[in-house]
This record gives sequence, structure tokens and C-alpha cells, in this order.
Amino acid sequence: MDERPVALYAALDDDLRPGIAALEEAGFRVVVAGSDDPSDLAAAAPDAVALLVGYGRVDDAVLAALPRLRVVSLMSQGHDNVDVEACTRAGVQVAHLPPVATEEVAVHAWALTLALVRQLPFYGQATTATWLDRPAFLPRRLSDLSIGIVGTGRIAERYAALAHGHVGALQSWSRSGRSLPGATSVSDLHALAASSDVISLHLPLSDETHYLVDDAFLAAMRPGSWLVNVGRGGLIDSAALARALDRGRLAGAALDVLDEEPPPPRHPLTERSDVLITPHVGWFSAESERGYAVEQAANVVAWLRTGAVTHPVS
Repeated sequence: MDERPVALYAALDDDLRPGIAALEEAGFRVVVAGSDDPSDLAAAAPDAVALLVGYGRVDDAVLAALPRLRVVSLMSQGHDNVDVEACTRAGVQVAHLPPVATEEVAVHAWALTLALVRQLPFYGQATTATWLDRPAFLPRRLSDLSIGIVGTGRIAERYAALAHGHVGALQSWSRSGRSLPGATSVSDLHALAASSDVISLHLPLSDETHYLVDDAFLAAMRPGSWLVNVGRGGLIDSAALARALDRGRLAGAALDVLDEEPPPPRHPLTERSDVLITPHVGWFSAESERGYAVEQAANVVAWLRTGAVTHPVS
């Protein structure tokens, strides 16, 4: 009988081989489930002590399906897909990643910003028949623009560094009041929206930040401005953003995250010429993919060896 502790992967599409190798070397038996549904998890490994997840939901149903579970390790820094309080009540530690992909996400946000300002979503669809067509909002000179950064964490700081020296002004807002190097701190969020040509979102999702970008925020934004989101999809009320775009309030938006992923067929922001969507790949590179798998497994290995994960969710 195999007495090794069981580590269960919940339907991750990434290359798990570096993580699996680290777990097996540490003494785990590794199982990969076909989905993140609680019944599938229970069928795959009912005795799992460690659960490694991507964006699948971890709640009371999952905890009930895996009664021996003692650690949940995420393949992200965000943890809005996990009921941390329920895990704590059940004696389950929750771990997230250290900042493995700070550079990738910041660069992706900057690339989306440049794509919007230069109207690449519009011009990228040019054909012979539309070669001389022009968008409703013309491209803008980057050095004349003011960029407003919502959030002041590591990714926001790296994004500000990329933008510094290329734009006319940098402004930032955070709930903590922390400022970014090279950026003017603005205390009122709607004042930031009103004075920025580009708003870039860099916040985790929480009860306080859910639908932070709503009708009121969008109404405060400067006419003809752009919105970039590489944080979490739930920061934006998608229906409200669609309404603002329909009214011509905004020139466009670029989003690496949506409130529903993958989006359903009738999602209000898909198949629009004024919205550029990438499929939650801001973190992705050859280096970060390996780093994510290794660090996710390292949290579980640390728990096995010391009784505590390396990067707990606070």
C-alpha cells in the first residue's frame, strides 16, 4: 500500500512537469484531476492532503469532498477564487505565489496601453477596402498624455517605471495612500479618472474593489480616454463599461482579465472593435510558466517539511 501523502492538481492547463517533479522528489504521490469540480476531485484523490489550483473555486464543497486536505496552493498571487475563511475554519493553510511575473504583467499592461493609444485594434483590421479609413478617436501623441495608475503594488510600480519619460504626466491612487516613484499621488479616485487620458488598473479583487469601475467612475473619466485592466476582471462592471463605450464616452479599453473567463457567447465586451481582449496571459512567458509551477509546488513542499507554507495568504 502506498503510504505517501497525496498532492492533487485541479485541472491546470499549464506545464506541470517542474512542479510534479519537485513534489515527487519531496515524497508526494501526485494525482492530476480532470476538472476542478468537487466530485471529480474526490474521485481522483479522496485522501489528498494538498490541493494545487489555478482559478478554480475552493469553497466548502471542495473542503467537504477532500476531508484530509491541509494545504491549498494557488498558481497566482490573487486569491479571490478561494474562501480563505472556510479554509481557516477547516484547518487548511492557503498559499499563493511570490511575485514571479511582475515584469511580464507590467510589460503586458504597457503593451496594451501603447496598442490603445496608437489605435492598433482598429488599424489591425485594415483591409484593402478600408485602408484609408480612420477611427472615431484619432491616435494620440504619447508625450502629451497623462496616465492614471490605480494601485501602487509591485506591478504598478514596474508599469510606472516603463511609462516614465514617455508620457506627459504620471498619477497614482491607492487605498493606503502610498505613492509611486515618479508619479503624483491623487487622494480622490474620481479626480484621478477625470484628469487622466489612460487609466491602468493594478489592484487585487476584494469586497472593497469589486466593480470599482462602475457607471459613476466611468462618467468621471475624461472624454476620449482609455481603460486598461491587468488586475482582476471583477474590478470592472462589464455592462457599465459597454454602456460608456456605446455612448462614446471612452475611446476604448484593453483587458487581460474579464469578470467571466472564458467569456460566455453574449458577454457585453467581446466582439467589439473598441475593446482589445487578451485571454489572461499577462503573466505568461517561458520563464514565468516554469516559475509558477515550481513556486506553487514549493509552498506544498515547505508545508510537508516544516508544517507551514512559505507564502501564506494573510
